[in-house]
Amino acid sequence: MIHSLFLINPAGDIFLEKHWKSAVSRSVCDYFLEAQGKVSEPQNVPPVIPTPHHYLINILRGKIFFVSVCQTEVPPLFVIEFLHRVAETFQDYFGECSEAAVKDNVVIVYELLEEMLDNGFPLATESNILKELIRPPTILRSVVNTITGKSCSSNVGETLPTGQLSTIPWRRAGVKYTNNEAYFDVVEEIDAILDKSGTTVFAEIQGVVDACVKLSGMPDLTLSFMNPRLLDDVSFHPCVRFKRWESERVLSFIPPDGNFRLMSYHVSAQNLVAIPVYVKHNISFRENGSLGQFDVTVGPKQTMGKTVEAVVVTVHMPKVVLSVNLTATQGTSTYDPVTKILTWDIGKINPQKLPNLKGTVCLQSGAPKPEENPTLSIQLKIQQLAISGLKVNRLDMFGEKYKPFKGVKYVTKAGKFQVRT
Repeated sequence: MIHSLFLINPAGDIFLEKHWKSAVSRSVCDYFLEAQGKVSEPQNVPPVIPTPHHYLINILRGKIFFVSVCQTEVPPLFVIEFLHRVAETFQDYFGECSEAAVKDNVVIVYELLEEMLDNGFPLATESNILKELIRPPTILRSVVNTITGKSCSSNVGETLPTGQLSTIPWRRAGVKYTNNEAYFDVVEEIDAILDKSGTTVFAEIQGVVDACVKLSGMPDLTLSFMNPRLLDDVSFHPCVRFKRWESERVLSFIPPDGNFRLMSYHVSAQNLVAIPVYVKHNISFRENGSLGQFDVTVGPKQTMGKTVEAVVVTVHMPKVVLSVNLTATQGTSTYDPVTKILTWDIGKINPQKLPNLKGTVCLQSGAPKPEENPTLSIQLKIQQLAISGLKVNRLDMFGEKYKPFKGVKYVTKAGKFQVRT
């Protein structure tokens, strides 16, 4: 199914490759680099790129493109899911999914890829199973590996993972903890487009429920929501009993040990998507003039009383803009004359004193008025709020006698959030 995997950085450099069947020349990535050069944003690269003899299926994670090469037609989502599993494994093992982390742990990376795929087909993709096969890196082991040069033999586990031989392959046997804890993070991203008047043109919410479960034995958990009917297109970790979700809208599962993604979902009905901020803007350019006016104010809208923080406004200015002379009442603003991108880092919004960015824009001498107005992209974060209204009702545990500590955290972020001017 998957013949080769190439890891490519944003500059287009291939810094790691792995082949499971016959070796594929690096030149096949030229088709991917050509597609990358045609888009303005890295995330807009087509996920499936056909070539005369191969199919390139790729994802972008942590500023790394994972590009897989397939010689025959395969279900694209199957390959995309596997690539996300690879990226999540790197994140779990090394603390981050970055080019530096991969290069610093290149031996472990190759060992993981060898175990995760067998002759082109996925084999072991659960993190807790892989950790029994390949030991995670530690500072002491890294020093020993550097001195002795026996990294391969010291990373590989001495026994086969117990979970692979059971009916629950995602959980290892004999797990014991002093403190038994189960934490769940409900993280939602808003994708929205607002027009000049602030009316919502498009809006939807992409959400995930990430879990960190450290429980002894073989617990059987049941997680219920107060309003599960608002969820669309839900996908689950293999541990979830799907039939019970269909009949009762309850998540029943024996969890993996450690961190994992329990489910992902999206809310597509625009009347259910509450836009958390509003933007008042006045951006204008004079006919055959050298100056323009810039005035943008951002404020909280539907946040249920929660604080909007980590707010960053990015403005893609027209090519004729040479420089900007702006004053911010809050935060800092920078302008890159090469990329024509204005970045306004606001931070936390104070409802009593709304942040404003105002000033003049200098255009090229004699340049005509820009045909297109700038587009504002917004990043934000709201703690302890699921903007869709999703709420966890309760978590019950069966099969074990101890009483675990439980916790739920809600976070709302901005995904592709744009305002047309």
